[in-house]
Amino acid sequence: MDEPRNEVELIEEFLTTHSPELREELILRYVSLIHFVLGRLGFNPYGGIEYDDLASQGMLGLIEAVDHYDPAFGTRLSTYATLKIRSKVLDYLRDLDWLPRMARQKVRSMQSAIGELEVKLHRLPTDEEVASHLNLGLDELSQIQMDSSRVIISLDETTNKMGSDDSESSMHEWLMDEQQEDPSDMYEEKDTRANLVNAIKALPERDQLVLSLYYFEELTFKEIGKTLEISESRVCQIHGRAVVSLQALMNGDSSTKKRGRPSKRESVKAVTDKPSPEPPSRPMLDKYR
Repeated sequence: MDEPRNEVELIEEFLTTHSPELREELILRYVSLIHFVLGRLGFNPYGGIEYDDLASQGMLGLIEAVDHYDPAFGTRLSTYATLKIRSKVLDYLRDLDWLPRMARQKVRSMQSAIGELEVKLHRLPTDEEVASHLNLGLDELSQIQMDSSRVIISLDETTNKMGSDDSESSMHEWLMDEQQEDPSDMYEEKDTRANLVNAIKALPERDQLVLSLYYFEELTFKEIGKTLEISESRVCQIHGRAVVSLQALMNGDSSTKKRGRPSKRESVKAVTDKPSPEPPSRPMLDKYR
């Protein structure tokens, strides 16, 4: 029996021959990425939105990735395919406008409140302070935090708020990408690194931990919940609070406003150039259960 070819050999042969059989083989080899991406976005076969519809969009992204991949991109096909799959799914969700307009407005109001209170208090406000500022109960604030953690409003939009017309990529996507250095970005990159690191460090430790587990360790909300022994909805709430707080901190950075907003690529370089954090230690995990 012939041994399966490795990724490089298979891709090289496909790029040379454009064989329909090899194209199908590549698609089948990477079809599991669709379920990986949907899981990372918080969807499962039993969710409210038709999982099969989302998977179909993911398949379109995978096919597009296989058909348009070029090694000159400087990234692996699996990485490129993951980004394409995610982009297709998010485009589909945006067209559905599946987070109601009123919910979006409440998320914006919460973000503004956090920013205003952060300036006034010289620290991130507590949930109680935000709720009081908005004349809301804690239960309603918790629901808004969960809404803010939905697919489209996350670290992707944090980067958009920092300024960029590039709607084809996102911070979440760039975090997964294998970026090449651009010497022209060197000076602003240092400022951006400091801004992002300081903003993340200003978050409560539990919020930092959830962001680390989700964006760096690539766990789903469900997996994070099992790890921390809390509910999936609680993880979703913490994630939403964290990203909205991060948005408020980044938007309120006076140094960023004075020198002009950095590009999306610069923003993400600041994160991706940092060494990947070590997996949280057992004592740290136990602390937040």
